Amino acid sequence: MRKTGLPTLEDYANKYKAEGEAVGLAKGEATGEAKGEAKGEAKGEAKGEAKALLLMLGARGVPVSDGVRERISACKDLDQLERWILRAASVESAEELFD
Repeated sequence: MRKTGLPTLEDYANKYKAEGEAVGLAKGEATGEAKGEAKGEAKGEAKGEAKALLLMLGARGVPVSDGVRERISACKDLDQLERWILRAASVESAEELFD
């Protein structure tokens, strides 16, 4: 501020820079939070689909090897898991899911 008591151009620039940084930070945090939440939801949904698939195979008396169980549990592709769930209704062996 000048000796006259009036703000300088630099004072205004600093004020608006600080406001812009605060707005940018808030938007960035909100975006990051939303992305993290969506990723967590997708991961949880995939885990639930994998569990449903394994339960269906078990209910039908279809044996599931450790390798098949690991492959199903590791899958994060919801579309693939849904295809496997549909196939699980008619397969004779768990390995047939992957044909």
